This record gives sequence, C-alpha cells and structure tokens, in this order.
Amino acid sequence: MTAPYRDYSAFLACHFPGKMQKIAVDAGFSCPNRDGTFSTGGCSYCCNASFNPAYCRSGLGVAAQLEEGKRFFGRKYPSMRYLAYFQAYTSTHRRSVDELMALYREALSVDGVDGIIIGTRPDCITESLLDALASLPWVMMEYGAESSHDATLRTVNRGHTWDDTVRAVELTAAKGIPVGLHLIMGLPGETVEMMLQTIDRVNELPVDVVKIHQLQLLRGTRLTAQVEAGELAIHRFTPDEYLDLCAAVVRRLRPDIAIERFISQSPPDMLLYPRWGLKNYQFTNLLHNKLNGQKDNMGS
Repeated sequence: MTAPYRDYSAFLACHFPGKMQKIAVDAGFSCPNRDGTFSTGGCSYCCNASFNPAYCRSGLGVAAQLEEGKRFFGRKYPSMRYLAYFQAYTSTHRRSVDELMALYREALSVDGVDGIIIGTRPDCITESLLDALASLPWVMMEYGAESSHDATLRTVNRGHTWDDTVRAVELTAAKGIPVGLHLIMGLPGETVEMMLQTIDRVNELPVDVVKIHQLQLLRGTRLTAQVEAGELAIHRFTPDEYLDLCAAVVRRLRPDIAIERFISQSPPDMLLYPRWGLKNYQFTNLLHNKLNGQKDNMGS
C-alpha cells in the first residue's frame, strides 16, 4: 500500500540506490540526564532496555555489533545495505570529537554499511562535531525533542528546552546534514491541541524526518510510579483515538517531511500501557485506510 504521506523509505531513496536497513549500535555511552552532568534519574519515562535488540551490546564493540546485526538481517535480506544507528543513550556525550569520529568511522569501515544515524539530545551537540561529521560519506542526526512545550519537558525531567532543539536543528541543517526529530505523543499534561502545536513548530524548522510514537508506561520507571500514585495524569488513548491523532498529524505536518513511524512496541513483559495488541505494520495499515478513505476532525 502506498503511503498517503512521505514515508521514511521515500526519504532514504533520495540518498541511496537500494533498500537500507538500520542496525542499532550501543557504543557504551551514558546520558547527561543520568550521570549528573545535567541531572540524575534520567527522563521519567525512559527504560533503555525496552528498545535495544539482542545483538546490541556495548561489550561487543561497534564493528562486532554491526556484523551480528548483518547476520540477523542477512538471512532474510541477503542483498540489503545498512545504516549504523547509534541509538543507545546519548551518542555524542562525554567523548572528544576525535574519539567520537573514531567510533563513527569504525562503523563505516564495516562492509555493507553506507551511512550512520546518530541519536542524541539537542543540548549535546557542538559546531566542531558537526563540522567533522559533515566530512563523512553520509550521516543523519536524530534529536530527541519529544515535545515543544517546556513545561512538559520539565515534568518528565528532560533537562533541555525547545529552544535547544531549534538551535540544534538549525545548526545541523546549516552544515548540510539531514535532521530527524523524535516526538512522543501523550506526555503528561498535554492535550491533543498541544501535540499538534508541536507539529506546527516542527514545520517551521529545516527538519527532514520525524519519528513519532505513543507514550508507553513501562515497569520500573519513575513516570509509571507517578501515574500509579496519582501524582500525574495521562490520557490513555484507545487505538481509534490514537489513529485519529496520527491522521491529524499527517494532515498538519509539512508534506516534504518524512514520517518514519507512528508507534513503538516495547517487550510485553515491560509494557503496562498501551496494550493494544497491534503490530507496527497493522497500525500503519489502519492509518493508511483512514487517510485514504475518511476525514478526521482533529485539526488542520
């Protein structure tokens, strides 16, 4: 089914001649929101183990993890080419430019790896690092913005502001490096209109890709404890409500910005909410049907 919006594969097709698969890499970084640089305890919703694949283990080293990832995907897709995805924690934190570039070049030295994606925070980037990154064959920065509302960012202990995101995006784009933003829908205290205001603010920036997913309550996180204690309230979307929201996001988002995803799936033993029983592709198919056959009334 053709996506009724610019999807991630269309974005990648403008940069690479064939199909690309991301391989997650854990290069042993920490997070300034955990190690005391900015704060301790981390973002209140975060559980890094919920999204790291089994082959992604920092003790293996970058090249070894990529080789394991290639074996994992290569059984089904033998002709696939790859992007090394520095996903775990903050992948520009507490290392010198030379140390960081050595890690990124190690990834690019692996056969079949044609580019890298660096997941980091918008307050953990420097112009000197961006200048060095611009010399690589292909790199994209993925910044965890989560929301454009500073009050929300304070509530979940993000430790940065929307202005930090604006600065990072504009500086990165000025270096000719593609930019992705990560956003979470349904953070505590946010209404649907507030979430759509974030989309409006993204539209004002030189962003290439957005990655969206629903808030998840995971076992052992501070946010889960706060919600269960009644200290914070969240809106618990039904699948239909979240489909309506995503349809509104698509219609609100600038059409040249690619959308990588709409939902995330944490391991069932960690996930408390939402337990919709929908896989990513099932949700996406439902959304495509809604966009192709119905109109929503949630904004535009």
